[in-house]
Amino acid sequence: MTRELLALVLGVLLLTATGCEKRAAVLSPKVGGAGGGGLMGFMNVQSAPLERYIAERHEFEIITPESELQKSWESVVTFCATIQCEIISSSVTARTVDSIPSGRVSLRVAPQDLTKLFTHIQKLGKIATHTTEREDKTTAVVDTDAKVKNLTAFRDNLRAMLAKPSATVKDLIEIQQQLTETQSQLDSETASRKILANETEKIAVKLSFRVKEPRGTARGVALIWDALRESGSDLAESTASLITVIVTVIPWLFVIVPTLWLLVRTWRKRRRNRTLSAPTARVG
Repeated sequence: MTRELLALVLGVLLLTATGCEKRAAVLSPKVGGAGGGGLMGFMNVQSAPLERYIAERHEFEIITPESELQKSWESVVTFCATIQCEIISSSVTARTVDSIPSGRVSLRVAPQDLTKLFTHIQKLGKIATHTTEREDKTTAVVDTDAKVKNLTAFRDNLRAMLAKPSATVKDLIEIQQQLTETQSQLDSETASRKILANETEKIAVKLSFRVKEPRGTARGVALIWDALRESGSDLAESTASLITVIVTVIPWLFVIVPTLWLLVRTWRKRRRNRTLSAPTARVG
């Protein structure tokens, strides 16, 4: 039984090597060959379109008036629900003392609905930047598919070996351990394939909203108002600190003031006694 298990492992390794050779043949067509007929065979291979797996990403920076920021952000989320689109993350930030309003949306959209999404985005404000990235994932997809196929076949064979009545207890333990490891590898490769499918079958789009800063007089008034607001905040903090110091020091005054008064009185009394005793010493 152990020999059968060893032979099965070697068979899986051969299947994996065969899968890699097939991937190399798909990605790098050979010239000539028994069935190709030299140049004609090369032309036939070249005429067959190769399926590529491309991960495409778009990033937009959109400038919108502050009054329209919330509305534009909600518009993207609402429009995404009307097409083949999935929201990955979204956030919007209101104006604070330390930051300006902003919004972010990250989503994935089906290729056939990308144009619809772009048309909608152009209505939200001025597009400051638009970045596009494309990454070829074909090699990773083909490798992962081959691993999933081979591991699935290996797992099924191991299950068939477990069902044989001639298997000994030792063989069953070895097969079960190998089956557990194989299933773990298969789950990992399957998860990787789902991630690749999500990256290649849908297009990632990231939107960043920033508000249009006021210019001229409006900006100057806004800066003055911000300065006054900050100075008022600083004054309030200083006043609060002063009150805290006063409240902390007042109880100690009942101890410090009498102590200082006693020290000063004692010092004056001793000085007076020294003054009165000095003439007496001279007369003697």
